[in-house]
Amino acid sequence: MNVLVINTGSSSLKYQLFDMDSQTVLAGGVVERIGETQGVLTHKKFSRGKEDKTKKTQPIQNHQEAMLLMAGLITQKIDAIGHRVVQGGEDFKAATRINGEVKKAIQANNPLAPLHNPPNLIGIQLAEDLFPGKPQVAVFDTNFHQTIPEKAFLYALPYEYYTDYKIRRYGFHGTSHKYVANKTCELMGKKSTEVNLITLHLGNGCSICAIKKGKCQDTSMGMTPLAGVMMGTRTGDLDPAIFGYLMDNTGMTQKELDEVLNKKSGLKGICGLNDLRDIHEKSAKGDRLAGLAVEMFAYQIKKYIGAYAAVLGHVDGLVFTAGVGENDGVVRAKALADMSVFGIEIDPVKNKARSQEPHTIHGTNSQIQVWVVPTNEELQIATETCQVLENSN
Repeated sequence: MNVLVINTGSSSLKYQLFDMDSQTVLAGGVVERIGETQGVLTHKKFSRGKEDKTKKTQPIQNHQEAMLLMAGLITQKIDAIGHRVVQGGEDFKAATRINGEVKKAIQANNPLAPLHNPPNLIGIQLAEDLFPGKPQVAVFDTNFHQTIPEKAFLYALPYEYYTDYKIRRYGFHGTSHKYVANKTCELMGKKSTEVNLITLHLGNGCSICAIKKGKCQDTSMGMTPLAGVMMGTRTGDLDPAIFGYLMDNTGMTQKELDEVLNKKSGLKGICGLNDLRDIHEKSAKGDRLAGLAVEMFAYQIKKYIGAYAAVLGHVDGLVFTAGVGENDGVVRAKALADMSVFGIEIDPVKNKARSQEPHTIHGTNSQIQVWVVPTNEELQIATETCQVLENSN
């Protein structure tokens, strides 16, 4: 079966076509700057180990034009389509075959993800027009976190705010956490029901999960992707009284403050940069704030590891993934330094080594395994799409 995975953003469209029999990528690409003066499409076709790349720069007015461009470049057969949808609320506990009721439910959850769900829904509707009769499946970022118990997902607000306004911890990056957790269990030679893991998705956006016997028990992101550890441009956890204090003392509107919290804070807020490669380079030249940003980031990761170790009671493995998690040995080393109380020890040589393959970085005396596992959210979406369709037949 060939499964096309579509991830529609507010001004972008990412896609990959998988041959699920061999679990290989047949084609893929991204359309960027949709709606701007000049859009950019990058398409890659893979055949027998060779890559054929096409790049186009032209005005791309809307997502319909982007989807038409994509469809015109994919020459292989498409059997089914899997869509990434950011927010499923409490309506969806698992990946779901798309029909009219599912689309209505996605739209009903738009207020919980106003920047993501509307374009996700546009992608679904356009795909239905372009590929009529092809089964489509929605895979939600929030699915994996639906096993979090009420004591962990509720905020200490009046309970009716949850029942009336759906205010609760939802969590994100669910497909990534699920993929690397399952992959790690496979590599450890164990079933997911036998293992407790802490998974760390560290990129420009960051989230950490406590997973007990295959089920998520807690996650660092909250009702929105703003909570948790500090990120490239996002604050992470913050005393909520700061919001009112800043609005009172700076005259900022709620919208302006939201811009600061999401786009001007985090690593960027501390040192002016949000790419850790640039931050490390600046720190090596003696820039104090660049060094401070790295120390803060690693310190916050360390605190979540400690907290989630307490939640799980017993930890079999830590799993680092995503751009920073997979490639930044400095952050990993700082986050796991002085963790002997948890039985964690990393091997400095292994930690510095770069590899595109899953590998361990723990020392011989470590009581907890430490893995670096490249994530593959698109393959996870394609896999769940196949599972949904197999179960519905």
